[in-house]
Amino acid sequence: MPTVLVVDDSAVDRRLAGGLLEKDEDLEIEYAVHGVDAMAKVERALPDLVLTDLIMPEMDGLALVATIRAKYPRVPVILMTSQGSEEIAVEALQQGAASYVPKHVLAQKLLETIHRVLSVSRRERSHARMLGCLTKMECSFVLNNDSTLIEAMVSYLQDCATQIGLCDEAERTRIGVALEEALVNALYHGNLDVSSELRGENDRAYYELITQRCRQAPYRDRRIHVEIKLSREEATFRICDEGMGFDPSALPDPTDPTSLERASGRGVLLMRAFMDEVIYNDAGNAVTLTKRRDMRASLVPCGDS
Repeated sequence: MPTVLVVDDSAVDRRLAGGLLEKDEDLEIEYAVHGVDAMAKVERALPDLVLTDLIMPEMDGLALVATIRAKYPRVPVILMTSQGSEEIAVEALQQGAASYVPKHVLAQKLLETIHRVLSVSRRERSHARMLGCLTKMECSFVLNNDSTLIEAMVSYLQDCATQIGLCDEAERTRIGVALEEALVNALYHGNLDVSSELRGENDRAYYELITQRCRQAPYRDRRIHVEIKLSREEATFRICDEGMGFDPSALPDPTDPTSLERASGRGVLLMRAFMDEVIYNDAGNAVTLTKRRDMRASLVPCGDS
């Protein structure tokens, strides 16, 4: 039975929301009087969902959203908003709240919103458990010259690497940075043939040229090829573009401190810092990044939540 923790410093509003939820016999309801009280109860027994007011003493709803998001990212938080709190509510949504319900329509919207968010949360947890059973994966992608696809690809690969037990949350971020650098290099410097040196000289001209070449042949017709081999011990990511390539031996020395200040070579420095191996092919249009398991990362046993 899903547990919902209702957080509100107003006893009247707390009972109003709780009373609406108690009509559903499939929900178990707990209560907290402010954010600090809520976190104490969350730490004692993890709820399936938190429903919180925004304006409260001790710890308000905005701080509660941020704290739960940081410590328990799989616990969704729904906001109860009142007139005058719209700006704070938007900020809370940006910080990770799952949804909101205006207090003046609680009777009409609360249960519907609770069940919708719980349904999504259950699917996400099941997906995480399924990935926790993954032991090996090989797949390939062919991406258009679209930067939004790069964001989606990085997020997907981070999820796979984390859930398979290859890395912990801290290493997840570093893997994401390295992969994004490799994919962005393949798009901008490979397929679109835009020099990173131009960015250091004239950022406006750099991005204008990118936009222009996304519409021009042959640049617009090139693709990024991504091949992944992932296991619980090691991951390899091969990223290949269809550009002219470059001479890998001409790359600046990534151990040189001056490389930190240069537009050219910065991505390579980050890739080599965050991955265990970074190898270019002779043509310079493909790079293979290898990440070995962080022994501090614990595997997620199959069937555990």
